[in-house]
Amino acid sequence: MDATAEKKNKVTLSEMFRALQYRNYRIFFMGQGVSLVGTWMQQVAMSWLVYRLTNSVLLLGVLGFAGQVPAFLLGPFAGVLSDKFNKHRILIITQSLAMVQATILAVLVLTDTVTIYWIVGLSIFLGMVNAFDTPTRQSFVINLINKREDVSNAIALNSSLFNVARLAGPSIAGLVIAAVGEGLCFAFNAFSYVAVLFSLLTIKVVSKPTSTNKDTRVWESLREGFRYVVGFPPIRAILMQIGLISLFGMPFSVLMPVFARDILHGGANTLGYLMGASGIGALTGALYLAKRPSVLGLGKVIITATLMLAFGLICFSFTRHIGLSLVFISITGFGMIVQMAANNTILQTIVEDDKRGRVMSFYSMAFLGMAPFGSLLAGTVANHIGVPNTLLICGCLCGLIVIPFAIQLPKMRQLVRPIYQQLGILPQVATGVQTASNLTMAPENR
Repeated sequence: MDATAEKKNKVTLSEMFRALQYRNYRIFFMGQGVSLVGTWMQQVAMSWLVYRLTNSVLLLGVLGFAGQVPAFLLGPFAGVLSDKFNKHRILIITQSLAMVQATILAVLVLTDTVTIYWIVGLSIFLGMVNAFDTPTRQSFVINLINKREDVSNAIALNSSLFNVARLAGPSIAGLVIAAVGEGLCFAFNAFSYVAVLFSLLTIKVVSKPTSTNKDTRVWESLREGFRYVVGFPPIRAILMQIGLISLFGMPFSVLMPVFARDILHGGANTLGYLMGASGIGALTGALYLAKRPSVLGLGKVIITATLMLAFGLICFSFTRHIGLSLVFISITGFGMIVQMAANNTILQTIVEDDKRGRVMSFYSMAFLGMAPFGSLLAGTVANHIGVPNTLLICGCLCGLIVIPFAIQLPKMRQLVRPIYQQLGILPQVATGVQTASNLTMAPENR
């Protein structure tokens, strides 16, 4: 019995990358990989450019706010749109608009005509595009995977890809900025969208039918999605956890240019090293999740990862040496991606297909939508008490946030268990389980 259990827990390399067996997912995965490197290059170059032009910590917070607040304001409507219309076509439109934004930014910087107003305006535009792109892309993945049990692996591989790009992009950007300036980073990002658009045009996806009525009014669909999210405690608790972590944990990346230049007394290369180290930690965490054979046990993983995030931020706030800074920021990156991806995996597993877009829009509101408020708050606080003290406070708050989630975990397990049994993730323990599951699953609006 023990030997059998041990054998089941072992995951081979092929099983670790099993989602790549699906042609559509594999093509989409490769296209996203190229594009994400460009995205990270642009993000680092944007922060460095703003700080170089203004020397203002507050404006770094404003930039983060401007780029991400549209996800908070438009996210719910984007989820309704995603559930009503063809996700494939929506992604082609959003990715094309993102390429236009990067192209304009590259031209402005390379011609030395860029101003802070252009930067903020283009950040708002991209934020509006991402508000529709993110929930659609998150809910689109399931259309690329034939077997539901492989969806969690696909999400983990997406996180791995995201963090490979997070490792490569900032490192490359640091070298490029030091050598020729920020303009080439924006130009590469614009060109990188060709890869993702090619992948979207190449894949052939048959959209899964849903019970969502396209004639249903937007507000009615929005209320239905909200009732669904609020009415099921596991989904509600996960989204609250994500939102609070994004509010108090995510702003560390916005403050990195200040930490690199003013605390560690480095330059663009130092910023690249810090972002790269965070990416290494995050990549390690994503691969750890990909290696897991099942979604079972992710509740404990979320708690542990959040505590690691808090520990990493607190220790990082005290460091004044580049070596220690790289170690603790990598721990922070590990904790951040593991808890976010684990929460995403649970949501994608338990949500009903016809409400997936709306639920993932609330996920985007929590993940991306709360981050700008955190960035603005962190920039304001750091302007008064300094970056190290701000990061220390953020780390302490992240440690406190996980306590309510840990207290609710046993109850959430009981509610989610029938869903896992229905999906075959857990074996049916009695013939009456299916009936019982109907009483404990997320409520449907009839």
